[in-house]
This record gives sequence, structure tokens and C-alpha cells, in this order.
Amino acid sequence: MKKLLVFLVFIASVFGASAADLSVAGTVANIKSGKIYLQKFDNKKLHLIDSTEIKNGTFKFSTDVELPELYALTLDTIKSSYLVFLDKNPVTVQFDTAQYYRNTVVTGSALQDAYVDYRKQGDVKIDEYIRANPASLVAAYVLYREFSYRLSPEEIEADIQLLDPSLHHTQYVQVLHELAATMRTVAIGKQAPDFTQNDTEGKPVTLSEQLKKAEYTLVDFWAAWCGPCRKENPNVVGAYEKYKDKGFSVFGVSLDKSKAAWLKAIEKDKLTWTHVSDLSYWDNAAAKLYGVRAIPANFLIDKNGVIVAKNIRGADLDKTLAELLP
Repeated sequence: MKKLLVFLVFIASVFGASAADLSVAGTVANIKSGKIYLQKFDNKKLHLIDSTEIKNGTFKFSTDVELPELYALTLDTIKSSYLVFLDKNPVTVQFDTAQYYRNTVVTGSALQDAYVDYRKQGDVKIDEYIRANPASLVAAYVLYREFSYRLSPEEIEADIQLLDPSLHHTQYVQVLHELAATMRTVAIGKQAPDFTQNDTEGKPVTLSEQLKKAEYTLVDFWAAWCGPCRKENPNVVGAYEKYKDKGFSVFGVSLDKSKAAWLKAIEKDKLTWTHVSDLSYWDNAAAKLYGVRAIPANFLIDKNGVIVAKNIRGADLDKTLAELLP
């Protein structure tokens, strides 16, 4: 038993987090009864951990969970949730029921305080932020969640090294290591990884076969639920109409979960090219293969399967195609 306890202490020190009794109590504005749900953040997804009754506008969680870590509270698991960093200190929540729970107040969690302070800052330089907060789980999360899609593999790895070693085994750093490796495989000049997914009629379509049909194909990662994607779609439609007769095509890859929503968006936005999806949201296999962490994202690939450009939108897309297809 003594050896086992020593081993568990070692594991906790290495991984920086351990199971602990969570103490979260609070009030819910304008609601006297019902349920409130506790979710755990896991690579852009939220998993239900526990629920408790709201009694006379109050609630309490006393759950054995991994701490410190990022969790979420919600009144409806189908809709939005309020993210909250929890540590091993007792936490009090004044849960607001306004849209997105935006006026919620959390006290007792030093990590949540750090996250709220970060959100108030403007024009954050991630390397400077990490240097100022090297052992903070918030620093690892922010690097993973808000900066990874803007950085090169070399920048990601350099920023990881600025983090305290106690954070290197967190889910955030593990994903960042994998992302840096993936980004190198889909760099400009590299051969595009091949994949197959089903089209809107449920028939499998392979990227390499699509590439043979045009001089240049834009592999466009998007989703019906993605506001910036829908805003960019008219630009993609314009480029497609302008250059399709010169050898340009688009191959849409959706990160949707709902087939109905996906099909409706295709029709509404007049996206007349081939579309595929595995309807797996952020677990979309092609998105993972290409290291897609934010959408819209795209890769311009020539008929030989070589990546010639990445994430070109609006006027930049038109300019690139004008040079390639005069």
C-alpha cells in the first residue's frame, strides 16, 4: 500500500492534476428549480460529468473530478455553456441566465480570476503572456485554444518550452505537440494527404480523384454553424464562378454534426461543388489529418496533389487564382 501511495503521488506531481472533491456552490438568477449540469472540456468538446438539482434558486456540486482543469456549467446541454477554470479551492457561482450566461460571477478560483483578467487584455503576445504566467493552466489553454491556428510549428514548440514542465502532460500541450507535427505534413510544397468521406448522398468520394478534375482545387473546411464560414462563402462562390472554366474547383469538407443543417446551408449559400463530411464535428477525420483547429480553413492543391497555398480568402483568393490561371 505504501508503494502504491508513493506511486500515486509521483503521478500527480508529473501530470500536474489529480482527482479531488469539487466544491462548487451557487445561485441561479430567476430560476427556483430545475437542473444545472457540470461538463468537462476535452479538446473543443464538452462531456457531461454530473448534474444537480436547483432548489430555491441554489445548487451545489460535490463531485470527485480532476483538478485543476477547465469545466463548464449550463442549464441546457444542447445549448451554450459557461466555461470556468476550477482548482482545489471552494468556488461560489452567481449563475446568470442571460444569453451565454455572460454576467455570471465566479469567486474562489484563482485560475478563473486569471482567465477573466486575460480576457480583459487586448493584443496579447502569447510568448510574453506565458513568460509572465509559466505555470498557469490558463497559459497552456490560451496557447492551445486561441493561438495555435495562427502560429507556425516552430513557434508552437518554442512557446511550449516556455511553459512550466508541470503543464507538459496536460491535454492542451499534448494536442499542441500533435498539431505541430501535423502542420509540417501539410505545409506549402508538401503532398496533400489523401482521404475519403461520404458526399451529400452518402457515396464515398476520395480527394485524389477530385484533384484530377481540375488544375487547382480548393479544399474548403467549413460548417453550417460557423458564422465566419458563411460570411466567406460568397467570396468562394464568386471565385468558383470566375475561374471554374479555367481549371479551378472547390471540394467542401464540412465539420457539421447535423446532415439536415449541412444540406440546408449548401442550398442556401448556393455552393454547387462537391461536398463531403463524416458529420463528426471537430472530430472530422480530414480536419484532424490537415491540422485544422479553426474554420474557415482551406488548402489550394494542384492536380498533382501538391499544396500551393493555405488559408487564402476574399481578395487574396482571387489574386492567387488570377496569377495561377491567367
